[in-house]
Amino acid sequence: MMESMLGLCQGLPEREVAEGETLLVKGEVDNRLFVLIEGELEVSDDEVQINTQTEPGSIFGEMSTLLGVPHTATVKGFRPSRVYVVDDAADFLPSHPDIAFFVARLLARRLKSATDYLVDVKRQFEDQPGHIGMVDAVLASLLNRQDEECRPGSKRDPDSTI
Repeated sequence: MMESMLGLCQGLPEREVAEGETLLVKGEVDNRLFVLIEGELEVSDDEVQINTQTEPGSIFGEMSTLLGVPHTATVKGFRPSRVYVVDDAADFLPSHPDIAFFVARLLARRLKSATDYLVDVKRQFEDQPGHIGMVDAVLASLLNRQDEECRPGSKRDPDSTI
């Protein structure tokens, strides 16, 4: 499926990414999307590596673009790479429904994975007292949210850059 994204992106500007070169910075808003053509990119949070991605067609910057919030992670070249670049992603996506639909499916898969994980955690800890036993309330809150503005952070720590 990711390879089909490459076909949709043909004709977009390309960029070479050197090892260690930063594409996206956590906490910044720049309305750009990147699609990996080849190479390996590192996703990190406060200098802690979360993941490296080598799969052609992988997308970076979509959450920030769609929600209008700062990037939640930093993305750098882990080894020399090549990416497609979309500089004004908020305007680009509505005029490219095939790509927007691809991004929507990607995000739906991520949500399903997170939901499946939370359901598993709920089953394991639903009889536990305290905050660990509140997984069902968290899960219900996430799954029942409809057409609300997304505000990163929490009541305990309202820092929206988290």
